[in-house]
Amino acid sequence: MTLAFQEGDQILCFHGPLLYEAKVLKAENWVGKEGQEDGSYYFVHYKGWKQTWDEWVPESRVLKFSEDNLKKQADLKESLKSKKAKESKRQLEKEGDKNRKRPRESTAEREEEFLRRPEIKISIPETLKSQLIEDWENVTKSQKLVRLPREINVVDVLQRYRESLKEGKGKKGAKEGGDDIVQEVLDGIVLYFERALGNLLLYRFERQQYVEIKKKFPDKSMAELYGAEHLLRLFVNFPTLLAHTNMEPEAVDMLKDQFTQILEWMQANQQQLFLAEYDNVSPTYIAQMKASS
Repeated sequence: MTLAFQEGDQILCFHGPLLYEAKVLKAENWVGKEGQEDGSYYFVHYKGWKQTWDEWVPESRVLKFSEDNLKKQADLKESLKSKKAKESKRQLEKEGDKNRKRPRESTAEREEEFLRRPEIKISIPETLKSQLIEDWENVTKSQKLVRLPREINVVDVLQRYRESLKEGKGKKGAKEGGDDIVQEVLDGIVLYFERALGNLLLYRFERQQYVEIKKKFPDKSMAELYGAEHLLRLFVNFPTLLAHTNMEPEAVDMLKDQFTQILEWMQANQQQLFLAEYDNVSPTYIAQMKASS
């Protein structure tokens, strides 16, 4: 496959519903890569953003840096502002008129269709926000790593949450979701975790560890090796991930409720689920990491 873009190219890249200026750091063709479709992928750095936001993206999210696409970038930004303004106005209207027809919107372009999809906002409890900051500092500033495999892995975390519902500790979730829906949501979380971990959830300093742990445990899934620290990062990224799906508003509301309940349960069990101390790394690890970058 011929790569449309090369290292060093200035591009425009979709992140959520908008386009941002970015630079191609790496360009590769992926074939037979687990959890990814075959095609061209680019490791991009968003202009003005921290390196922690650098990520691999498929070619479908990349546009040529041109006057036409810069205009498209501006149009998308304006469309999103207009959409949010309309949503705010609708919230002030009475809820009684349920038969009112929704205004038709053009489906001529993919970006306009994207903007019509329900926005998913996930509220992260304050103590878990602090956990995220501490996690980031441990890895990026202190250059420490989560010890893998985790004693309580992602599968364990979600299974314990499931059991808490059965025991009546999550009555709201059991009542609203039902057993089948809850299990479907948990299975979906594991699936997203497997697909997102290598491309979205790791800091650069963790990538060598990721390579090593996959080689050491080839028969285990990532959800059996990683734990609550990386699962929490997934919840932060869910709005972006789910924005690329076609979901009905009712399904979005259901997911938001389920995610909220899981996060509240994780907050209540924070000391048991999250590591208190991260591991220091060896000079060999740092050398290998630098060699692979």
